[in-house]
Amino acid sequence: MEHRLVRAVEEALGWDGPGPLGKAFARGSIKDPEVLARLLTPQRLLDMIMRRSLANPQFRFFKGGEELHPDAYLDRQVTPRGQAIPMADMRRLGSLLREGATLVLDQSNVFDPTMEAACRAMQWWSREHVQANVYLTTNDASGFDLHWDDHDVLIVQLAGEKQWEVRGTSRPVPMFRDAERNNTPSVEIVWTGTMKAGDVMHIPRGYWHAATRVGQGGGHSTHVTFGFAKRTAVSWLTWLADWSRQEEVFRHDLDRWGSPDEQQAHHSLLATAASRLIDARDPAEFLRLREQEASPGRHVPFLEIFGPLEAVACVSEFPPLISEVGETVVVVAAGKKLTFAARALPGLRMLLSGHPVQLDAAARAVGAEVEALAKILVEEELCASLTPELFSGYTGLVTSAGS
Repeated sequence: MEHRLVRAVEEALGWDGPGPLGKAFARGSIKDPEVLARLLTPQRLLDMIMRRSLANPQFRFFKGGEELHPDAYLDRQVTPRGQAIPMADMRRLGSLLREGATLVLDQSNVFDPTMEAACRAMQWWSREHVQANVYLTTNDASGFDLHWDDHDVLIVQLAGEKQWEVRGTSRPVPMFRDAERNNTPSVEIVWTGTMKAGDVMHIPRGYWHAATRVGQGGGHSTHVTFGFAKRTAVSWLTWLADWSRQEEVFRHDLDRWGSPDEQQAHHSLLATAASRLIDARDPAEFLRLREQEASPGRHVPFLEIFGPLEAVACVSEFPPLISEVGETVVVVAAGKKLTFAARALPGLRMLLSGHPVQLDAAARAVGAEVEALAKILVEEELCASLTPELFSGYTGLVTSAGS
């Protein structure tokens, strides 16, 4: 999937692909300013918040360095049936932003089709799960204190300015669930400066950082943080533990009461079986199966009662694997393995490209049978009907297939 944001980020950081992700701090500037406004504006963010039921901790406010109680910005709207639905109190929200505060909306890609399409493009690019958190800071409010994240991040400054300080790690590649605490910030300052609209910054996992507008007076800052939850060797070992249940030796109780020789023999038996398991299922297989078995993204189900299928987009979390096997084509994605006749290959490549596909145009390009293929892929949830809302997430950022 060719996405303007991914291309712009690579150019800004001087990267050729996702290989440098997590390796070292990097920063640069996007040369395509239209991408920023197309992704998200402060006004669109506030409109998104106004029209949805949100709750803490996904939706948070900070003022004076302290997180505010949800009652300071959320209201419980009571329906005629007495149901209390949490909604943003837009008057209180406006007052807080006028005074100077930081608003945080995690997983904006759940609510906004543009962010959804951008995260999917980032996932296809990086082969890692991605979510987009948005931060809006007004006037001279502070952001979070010095902290580190347990995932790699790409930060895109969408509007305004914000002052940053980035430090190195004090514990190499720390984890959320770890063997030791990681509470002491590093003294190594990697970069300090101001992020301006269009600037991009990559902060690897474990690097300490803080951002603020204190002392900058009026104005605002809006940035989106794309978080990449990369897999580690610990993830691989956890996966192996699940596979171990297939071996009887691992399902037996551990020997607590046997003689020392019996316990040693049991340990040797387990160690040998564990070694076989490690050799049989290496990290590459873990990463490959993780991609192929990931459930499809959230999407609107296609119902023929609403009309014919006119356009589709691939919604698998990662790029489908398309292989030619003799006289057939095999597609593996979203936990499915589908087999088609070899003549379906051009249509499959178009439909599973990650680009929006208008079926009438696709039929002219690769043949009328592409419409039948699209219906199969929609039924199997590798593709989804391209609703006007979903299509809006691609418009101006991803070209339609065949155009």
